[in-house]
Amino acid sequence: MNKLSSLSSVKDIKNMNISDLNNLSSEIRQFIIETVSETGGHLASNLGVVELTLALHKVFDSPKDKIIWDVGHQAYVHKIITGRKEEFKTIRQYKGLSGFPKRSESEHDIFETGHSSTSISAGLGLALARDIKKEDYHVVCVIGDGAMTAGMAFEALNHAGDIKTNMIVVLNDNEMSISENVGGLSRYLNKIRTEPTYFRMKEDIETILNSIPAVGKKVFKTAERAKDSVKYFLVPGMLFESLGFKYLGPVDGHNIKELINVFKRSKYVEGPVLIHAVTKKGKGYKPAEENPDKYHSASPFVIETGKAKKKNSVKKYSQIVGETLVKIAEKDEHIVAITAAMPSGTGLDEFKEKFSKRFFDVGIAEQHGVTLAAGLATNGMKPVFAVYSTFLQRGYDQLLHDVCLQNLPVVFAIDRAGLVGADGETHHGVFDLSYLTHIPNMAVLAPKDGNELAEMLKFAINYNGPIAIRYPRGQCADLSYLNKNNKIEYGNGEILKKGKEIAVIAVGRMVEYALKASNILEKEGITPTLINARFVKPVDKKLIKKIAKEHKTIITIEDNVKIGGFGSKVVKLLNDIGYEGNVDVIALPDKFIQHGNVEQLFKENNLDVDSIANTLRKKFK
Repeated sequence: MNKLSSLSSVKDIKNMNISDLNNLSSEIRQFIIETVSETGGHLASNLGVVELTLALHKVFDSPKDKIIWDVGHQAYVHKIITGRKEEFKTIRQYKGLSGFPKRSESEHDIFETGHSSTSISAGLGLALARDIKKEDYHVVCVIGDGAMTAGMAFEALNHAGDIKTNMIVVLNDNEMSISENVGGLSRYLNKIRTEPTYFRMKEDIETILNSIPAVGKKVFKTAERAKDSVKYFLVPGMLFESLGFKYLGPVDGHNIKELINVFKRSKYVEGPVLIHAVTKKGKGYKPAEENPDKYHSASPFVIETGKAKKKNSVKKYSQIVGETLVKIAEKDEHIVAITAAMPSGTGLDEFKEKFSKRFFDVGIAEQHGVTLAAGLATNGMKPVFAVYSTFLQRGYDQLLHDVCLQNLPVVFAIDRAGLVGADGETHHGVFDLSYLTHIPNMAVLAPKDGNELAEMLKFAINYNGPIAIRYPRGQCADLSYLNKNNKIEYGNGEILKKGKEIAVIAVGRMVEYALKASNILEKEGITPTLINARFVKPVDKKLIKKIAKEHKTIITIEDNVKIGGFGSKVVKLLNDIGYEGNVDVIALPDKFIQHGNVEQLFKENNLDVDSIANTLRKKFK
C-alpha cells in the first residue's frame, strides 16, 4: 500500500513501524523530486532530511512539542506530513505554499525563518517562556552544520548551556551549507564523523568510571576528575559538552531506528541536549548527491538527466561580477574577494580557483565578513565582498561602525537586489537603498545593464572609500543599443532620452522597465525624458536641478521600498530648491512582499512596464 497517498495527518506517522517509515521515506523523496523538477526549489537539502523529519514527528508531538527549522529550506518534508501534501505542488509559486516555514500556513510551523542560525535563539526563547508559564512540552531546534558556523548560533549555545533549561538541538551535519563548508568547526565535526571509535568508547568510559566505588569523598572526586579528563581526550562533542550541552552522537541521519532511539533518549535528559545526526545532502537522487551546491536551489529540471529545462545563454549579473573581478585581479595583486558561504551563487568560483590565496570564504558569518574586509582594507588591500542584499542586512552594524566610520575602501557587490521571486519575504533585497544611503561616507550605485555593471565595478575598486553596487538576480539586461557612454563619473547620472513635460529618473533594473514604458508612450505621441540615475548616493544634484527647470513633473522609479529609498532623496532635493512642479515616487510599498514570479510581483505592486506606462500616461493628461 502506498504510504504517502494514505497519509492524511501527522498523527498517522505515530502508527507506522520502521518498515512503514522506510517505505514512506522513499515515496516522499520521489514526490519531492517530481514536484521540484516542475516548480524549482530547494532540492538537495530536503532530500537529506527525510528520515530525520519522519523520526522527529514519530517521537515528538507537534504542534504541542515545538520543532523549529533553522534557515527553513529543509522543511519540505515537514510540510508534506503536516497536512500540506495536496498543496505541495504550489511550493514557492505565486499565492502558493512558502518555501520556508510560515506561521500563517500551519500550526506546525512554529517560527518563521529564511536566514540561517536563528533556531537555537528562538528555541531558547520558547523554552524559557514555557518554564515561566509552567507549561510542559519539548523544544527541538534543527540546525545545519553550515548554519552552526555563525556567531549567533554560538551565542545561543553559550546562553542555553548556562541557563540549563530543557531543550534539544539537532545538528544536521551534511558537510554543506550552500557550498562546501569551511573553517575549524567543519574540521572538528569531520573528525567526529570519521573516527567512530570515539562514539563507541564514550559510553564504555562513562560506564567504567561511574562504577568505581566511591570510598570517601577524596576517591569520589578523583574518579570524577579522571572521568572528565579521559572524556576530553576520547569522547566526541566535548566542545558542546563544555558549553553545557549533553552530546549524543554521531548518529546515522538516514537510519530511522537509530534516530528514534536517540530522540527518545533525549526526552529524558535534564538540561540542554545536542544530537549530532550525519546526513547526505541530495540523498536518493544521484545528480543532487554528486552536485549538492547545484541542487541547493534548483530551477525546473529533467529528472532523468538532472539538466535544467531552460538553457540560459544570456549572462547573469553575478557572472559579470566574477569575470570582471578576475580580469582586474590579474593586473592588481591587491584585489581580494570575500564570500559568505556562496562562491557559486555570487559568481566567484573562477576567482576562487585562480587566486586561492586572495579568496576568503567566511562561512555563514556576514558580520565577520564585513569586518574582515575592513581589516584587509586598513592594510592596503582592495576587498570586494560579494553578498546577497538580504544577507548583508545581518552585517549592518559592522558596515556602519567598522567600514563607513573609518571611511575604508571596501567594495560591496550586492547581488539579488530588488525582488528575487520564489524565495519571498526573507530574500527580497528591497531594503538595501534604505539601509545603505543614510550611512555617512557610503556611495551607492545601480547599473542599468551588464555592461554598466562591469564599468561600475572597475570604478568602485579605484574609489577611495566605502562603495556599494546593487544589482538584481538573474540575466543581464542589454541596453547597449542606446549607444551611450558607460564610463562612470562620481555622482553623475545620464540622460538616455530627451522629451518634454515629464522627466523619469529610474534606478538600476528599473531603467529597462522605464525605457520599455516610454517606447509604448512614444507610439501615442507622448515623449518623457528618461534618465538613468546610476548613483543613488550621491544623487546627481546638478542634473536634477537642470531637469527641474525644464519639466513640470518628475517621477522616480526604483525596486526598493519607498521609505528611505532613492525617491525620498530626490523629493528632498526638489523641496530644498523650491521646485513647484509635481513629484511622484514609484517604488515598493511599506510591507513585506510574498513569494512568486518576479513579473507577477512587479505587476501586483505597479512596477511592471504596463503599470509604469499607465502612471506616465495619466501625468500627461
